[in-house]
Order: sequence, then C-alpha cells, then structure tokens
Amino acid sequence: MNTSEKIYSGKTKDLYALPNDNILLVFKDDVTGEDGVIDPGANTVIGQVEGKGRKSLAMTDHFFKCLHAAGIPTHLVRLDLEQASMEVRRAEPLGKDISGKGGLEFICRTRPWGSFQRRYQNYIGDTASTFDYLVEITIKDDERGDPLINDDTIVALGLLTQQHLEQAKDLTRRVCRIVEADLRDKGLTLIDMKIEIGFVDGEVVVIDEVSADAMRVMDDEGRVLEHGILYEQLIR
Repeated sequence: MNTSEKIYSGKTKDLYALPNDNILLVFKDDVTGEDGVIDPGANTVIGQVEGKGRKSLAMTDHFFKCLHAAGIPTHLVRLDLEQASMEVRRAEPLGKDISGKGGLEFICRTRPWGSFQRRYQNYIGDTASTFDYLVEITIKDDERGDPLINDDTIVALGLLTQQHLEQAKDLTRRVCRIVEADLRDKGLTLIDMKIEIGFVDGEVVVIDEVSADAMRVMDDEGRVLEHGILYEQLIR
C-alpha cells in the first residue's frame, strides 16, 4: 500500500490516506498520562512502551470481532498485527466544529470513577455503586480538557440531530454491554469506556479503536489493570 500521505498525527496513532480513499491507522507505542503516571484518559504523551501499539491493535481486533458478531457496524476493512496498522473506511466523526476538527467522544460508565467522582463527590452516596450504563459526551479538545457537553447543547449547536444523537447513545450502551460481558467471562469488571462514533455512507458506526487505551478494567481484587496486563488477560 502507498502510505506516503500522512494526513494526521495523533497521540497514539498516525493516519495515512490510501489510494482507494480508505484510511490507514498506524498504532504507535506512545502512552499518555500525568505526572509520570500512565493514564489512558489523559491528553499528554509521557513516553513510550515497546510493543504497546501492536497490543492495542490486537485488543481492537478482539473487541471488533465481538461487535461484528452482535451485528454492530464498524469502519474496519482489514488489519495487520505485524505492522500495527488497520485499514478503515473513511468516516466523518460526529460533532465536528466549524473548522472541520474535533468531534464528540461517548463515554459509558458502569460505576462512579475518576473524573466523575471528582465532579460529583458530594452527591455520590453509598448506594450509588453502579450505573445502568450512564452515557456522558465530551468534546475532543485537548486544550480545554475535553469538556462535557449535554444533549440539548449538541442539538442546539447543530452538531447532531436528535435522532442521530439517540442512535449514537444507544450504540454506545450496546458496545459497553458487549465489552462488559466479554470481560466478565474472563473474571474482569469494566469500570468505564469511551468510544468514537462516525458516519460511513450515512450509517452511524463505531470508529477508531476499542482497546485498553479507551477503558478502565479491574480484576476481582479491585485493582485497575495496566495496558499490558489487560492485553495478557484478553489475548494471551
């Protein structure tokens, strides 16, 4: 494949335009975090872990197979684990800004954790230990810390129609249930996860990746698993 035209370099992937109008995602070994601590939810690259890109792709392959088996569409065409690359159909991310950048990320939570606890710590009682697949939506904007946005604002700004918004939220919950069930079979618990959704030929589909880079998972002792350990539990 001719991958000479790099069109974007992100925190964990580089994107290349292919002659057939598809996109090649090349997974990198970069990791994000804060204060030297690796955190997949952070916006700053703090270093590299050898082999991390291939492991993220292998987990995406694993979960996309689960999604496809359940009839959930994605933009995947084919992937190459050795090259840490994934060919995908060109997608339009949901909720791009007026410059054509940004987009929306959909977070599904099964329990209070992380930033949710920090925001609502005075309102979380002892009984609020689990959620019925709570969906939050953020704007992809590293400079502003990926701010939350509510449903009414999304519709008022014309980022999505009410119908497409409901479709995206429903898709987010379906993905979360499938990933949660797969992890449960391995004795693991999904805390929360984020996915990206886009339009491919007018259809709302899951795009980007579904891996340890986009979820928090804990074992039966309540320990949140690092990227490499989750990979071992899933793939090896």
